[in-house]
Amino acid sequence: MSEGPPAFDAAFQARFVDVLRWRRDVRHFDPRAVAEADLRDILHCAALVPSVGNAQPWRFVRVRTPALRAALAAHVDAQNAKAAARYTGTDRHDRYRALKLHGLREAPEVLAVFCDERPAAGHGLGIATMPEMLRYSCAMAIHTLWLSARLRGIGMGWVSIVDPHAVRTLLDVPTQWSLIALLCVGYPSEDSLTPELERRGWQAREPVDDRIFER
Repeated sequence: MSEGPPAFDAAFQARFVDVLRWRRDVRHFDPRAVAEADLRDILHCAALVPSVGNAQPWRFVRVRTPALRAALAAHVDAQNAKAAARYTGTDRHDRYRALKLHGLREAPEVLAVFCDERPAAGHGLGIATMPEMLRYSCAMAIHTLWLSARLRGIGMGWVSIVDPHAVRTLLDVPTQWSLIALLCVGYPSEDSLTPELERRGWQAREPVDDRIFER
């Protein structure tokens, strides 16, 4: 007789909500190294997520070469300077310039997550009309990675101010891999229940009921 699924009681449900609330986008990192076993564990947790056709299209690249990390940081700084120009002459300009938008120089670990757009696994199931499902599957893996890290007190920061083609070229990955995320991973130098962008007056969380519709 096979075992049934575990029962997730009210106490577990409350703790799970706590994990969701405390999952922050981290930009400020403590210099402590992340244990290799912990990093492997959270990557294995990420791989437990469902994927379209069971294609498992995520590809994780650990950026460990100092020169590559420095090049990535310089690239993001350059893209950040371009992005700042969008706010010139607005009341957001100074606030934008004051934001810390990446921790590529401080984080103990840097991960680039790619989507293999032509994976052998999955045999094309589910992507005939929505090929972007492969990328959505990778996004689910990243979210699971994030929650698994939070359970261990490890923070992550998603760096999105990048040119995906430039990052792919810099990291020398196959041409059919699309960049989904550049992630800084490490222990936060500070913890807060309130997102940093909200604390700095950029954007508060809005009511979810305003984003629920019926037809």
